[in-house]
Amino acid sequence: MSQNLTGEQKAAILLRAIGEEAAAQVMRLLDPKEIKKLGSFMNGTAQISRDQEDAVISDFKDASASGEVQFQGKEYIKNILIKALGPEKAARILESMTRRSYPGLEALRWVDVKTIAKMIKIEHPQTMAVILAHLESEQAGQVLAALPEAMRGDVALRLATMEEVQPDVLEELSQSLQEVLLASKGLGGQSIGGAEVMADILTRMDKASEGGIMAKIAEKSQPLADSIRALMFVFDDLAKVDDRGLQELLKEISKDDLPLALRGANPEVKERIFKNMSTRAAEMLRDDMEAKGPVRVADVEKAQQNILKVCRKLEEEGRIVIAGAGEEMV
Repeated sequence: MSQNLTGEQKAAILLRAIGEEAAAQVMRLLDPKEIKKLGSFMNGTAQISRDQEDAVISDFKDASASGEVQFQGKEYIKNILIKALGPEKAARILESMTRRSYPGLEALRWVDVKTIAKMIKIEHPQTMAVILAHLESEQAGQVLAALPEAMRGDVALRLATMEEVQPDVLEELSQSLQEVLLASKGLGGQSIGGAEVMADILTRMDKASEGGIMAKIAEKSQPLADSIRALMFVFDDLAKVDDRGLQELLKEISKDDLPLALRGANPEVKERIFKNMSTRAAEMLRDDMEAKGPVRVADVEKAQQNILKVCRKLEEEGRIVIAGAGEEMV
């Protein structure tokens, strides 16, 4: 049944089947262009039947069992990339996995072409050539075409004759680009970082990891750490959600998560939750909490994260309004 599907469609179905965490690990190995291509196929797999999904998984298992797919560290990654993308693209990605990372340069791959052209046209032609060399070929061509005509020839010549750039030069350029990108919201490009993004990431992590990262940020910049903390929405901030929002949330969350999550909540949150339930439901919830006995902190945090995930989804859908840690509802 899977014979009628293309390789990309099979890959998309398999990624949907293995779950978010595993799929994310695979996607990290792909470049932006391939992610967009695969993402479009994933969007188109909504109507895939259970039989088709089972057939794709079965094909993968058969290939694994026959030795066609090897699970041997780097060789496994190399083989699966070659099968998915072909030898040329696979070689490029494998090279990028082993070479030194320059976040500022790599971040440009996610920025709008016109924005990149606007950012770099004030730079020296050699610097522009270095930046173009770190973009995907298609994106680099579009950026080059968006530069003033008088610049294009010189930049293209320098790009064509470039052989090697010292790591310290690349590091300095990368750092400079990071600073520009963080401050460039007015350029009309896509926001790729900043305190808001960091706050959203931290709210999805466990307490220990969050605390360690915030401590490092605070060491470098206490004002930045304060800004991030003010933007974070944590479980105790549910006390700031209005009654209608809490009632909407209670309809959607797992009844297994709620008693666990409340074990680690402050009294105000517990009281707000109980207040927005029927008397009987509140009594049953209290009984569930007492009946569970001692629970692991990790289980409590996981239950809270599950509820916060639903909360963010409802906010995106406009069904509830939530406030950050430093923000009051009016």
